[in-house]
Amino acid sequence: MNYGNKLKTIRISKQLTQEQIASFLNINRSTYKEYELQNSIIPSKHLWNLTNIFDVSIDYVFSFTEIRKYNNTIKRLDKVKSGLRLKEIRKEHKLTQLKLASILNTTQSVIADYEKGRYLIATPFLYTICLKFHLSADYLLGKVDNPKYLP
Repeated sequence: MNYGNKLKTIRISKQLTQEQIASFLNINRSTYKEYELQNSIIPSKHLWNLTNIFDVSIDYVFSFTEIRKYNNTIKRLDKVKSGLRLKEIRKEHKLTQLKLASILNTTQSVIADYEKGRYLIATPFLYTICLKFHLSADYLLGKVDNPKYLP
C-alpha cells in the first residue's frame, strides 16, 4: 500500500494542516502524521472519513485510478452493505470463506464477521482484495454503486 504520500499531497492541496485533519477525525495529530508517513496503517473508517473530507475516492488515494471522485458518492458508512458486497465478490469468484481467509492470511471467522457486517474490512485486507480482483475499494466499502471493477 502506498497511500501516505497521496494523503499528504491532497491535504496540502486543500490547504489543511495535520492538526485540522486530526481534529476532523477526532484523533491526535501524531496519529494522523503516522498515517501520512505510513508508520501506522490507517483504519478503513478513517480512510472513509478522509475521502469525504478531501472529496476524493478511496481508489484515488490507493492510486488504483487517477479518477479523483466518482459520481453519486454515498457519505454514510454502512458495514452491513460492505459485508454483503464482500460476500457477493467472494461467491462471484467461487471462493469459500476459508479460501478467502487463506488468501488474506487470516481466519474464516474474520471473513464471516466482515460478511455479517460486524466489522468494517481492515485496510490491508481491503487493499489486497481490490488488487487481486481488480475491484473498486469504493464499491466494496459501499461508497459507490459504480464502478464495481477497476479499468
